[in-house]
Amino acid sequence: MNVFAEFAERVRAIVRGLDFAADLSDADLARLVVEPPRDPAHGDLATNAALVLAKPARRKPRDLAELIAEGLKADADVETVEIAGPGFVNLRLKSSYWTGLLAKVLDEGQGYGRSSRGAGVKVNVEYVSANPTGPMHVGHCRGAVVGDALASLLAFVGYDVTREYYINDAGVQIDVLARSTFLRYRETLGEEIGEIPSGLYPGDYLVLVGKALAEAHGDKLLKMDEDDWMPVVRNFSIDAMMDMIRDDLQTLNVRHDVFYSERTLHQRKDGAPSEIDAMLDELRTRGLVYEGSLPPPKGQLPEDWEDREQTLFRATDYGDDIDRPLKKSDGPYTYFAADVAYFRSKYLRDFKQMIYVLGADHGGYVKRLEAVGRAISGGEAKVIVRLCQLVKLFRDGEPVRMSKRSGDFITLREVVDEVGQDPVRFMMLYRKNDAPLDFDFAKVTEQSKDNPVFYVQYAHARCMSVFRQAAAELPDLDLSNKALMEADFSKLDDRGELYLIAKMAEWPRIVDSAAAAREPHRLAFYLNELASALHAHWNKGKDSPKLRFINVEGLDLSRSRLALVRSIATVLASGLSVLGVDAPDEML
Repeated sequence: MNVFAEFAERVRAIVRGLDFAADLSDADLARLVVEPPRDPAHGDLATNAALVLAKPARRKPRDLAELIAEGLKADADVETVEIAGPGFVNLRLKSSYWTGLLAKVLDEGQGYGRSSRGAGVKVNVEYVSANPTGPMHVGHCRGAVVGDALASLLAFVGYDVTREYYINDAGVQIDVLARSTFLRYRETLGEEIGEIPSGLYPGDYLVLVGKALAEAHGDKLLKMDEDDWMPVVRNFSIDAMMDMIRDDLQTLNVRHDVFYSERTLHQRKDGAPSEIDAMLDELRTRGLVYEGSLPPPKGQLPEDWEDREQTLFRATDYGDDIDRPLKKSDGPYTYFAADVAYFRSKYLRDFKQMIYVLGADHGGYVKRLEAVGRAISGGEAKVIVRLCQLVKLFRDGEPVRMSKRSGDFITLREVVDEVGQDPVRFMMLYRKNDAPLDFDFAKVTEQSKDNPVFYVQYAHARCMSVFRQAAAELPDLDLSNKALMEADFSKLDDRGELYLIAKMAEWPRIVDSAAAAREPHRLAFYLNELASALHAHWNKGKDSPKLRFINVEGLDLSRSRLALVRSIATVLASGLSVLGVDAPDEML
């Protein structure tokens, strides 16, 4: 039940009944929205209908607003209607409408706010996808949480979502990893290796990998040439790193359905072409590649630029700034070729939307990925890129930068071990993904209203404490949802109670808009607002006993207010669940 969508349709029905409705198209009416007014004092709902329809209707906004207002005044659920500014129509709903919403929340439970917006469309959400060369760091942490929460949000509104991790296990960095591991292997077997050479990975995490390699192979690798031990150590190192990465992600309750190896794109089986070969053959057939050279780009030259003829993808035909090399002049594929083949794999797996959650340093990839999507799918599949800005770590306001375990950065596990999974997840979502985020270890663990994750979790715990109190003081009162649905909601006539109900009514709209924009942070903002409204009403109850949720002398009123509290707890728990954060019954 989306109150705002429902009243938007009621306004459209009023407009369709006006004598000039024939001048309006469906597109005109689609621009009409109903939203909460910026200032709650102006009413419960506001619509821009008169403003967006005035021009196609050839009417003055205020005149059109008068006609719409007259129609709304006849609505049985509307208490007052006012016209504001150049033509906004504000309305306040009758308390009976709001209180009827509680039964809906209690009936649907944590399914309240779900929708069929996605209609089962297959969506691939790729996130993290860090090079398997070391532990996850705090930068990966943000992308991991944003991607995971976004996947949950899209599933909540009816998309068929696959969570995917792309393993970059075919590049030069993997050989560097193997040599770094081999050095630690030699160290395990008693060799003095001295200072880690420049160009190799120095982190202590590779000490354990070297020991495991020695346990698995003894000293026989020492007797091999590099060409012989390299594939063995490479595969061993990748497996060890991916085990470490999965373990790190598990500490954040981040999961993936698919781990897709880049190496598989290059592999040929039984004489058949590889995925990357098949991609290039298809693009040739469709005339999407050509042999040519590119002018040198301005500024620093990219790694794949050559002043000679290469195999180029016609990326500019699909919105990119330049055509992109797929194959170097001497034969090897470029990194970009693997990206194209990987997208083609997703498309052949029937995904209609491909969402990439990337670090801010990948901003240059946006246009090229969008171009690949248009070219490979012929416009049938949509590419959406979400960039995550940097996370800066602080402790009591002082920057934190170094970590012995990784060598030069703070690991994801170190952050989670210090403050816990819930604060990390919630705070990574308490800023829009493309805005920088400051994460202070002290602030995210303090128990105050200035700490959003504590504030929201405490609101849920407070709701649960009300029911523990009710069970103790009113032992004969049935506290099941079924019984609470039969309460007399008309008794909820305090302005604070009605505001809480109106705030809960926003939840389906928030979910829908967050899913449409692919912005899970909107849920975190909303939950903080709902928690704030609960805490404010709770504090009023301290000063005015008549507002308290439990009244042993007024069982009917207590039952109604307990229905309100249960509904608030349900929405809080539902929202926290989508974000992957616990909704505790008690706060320690």
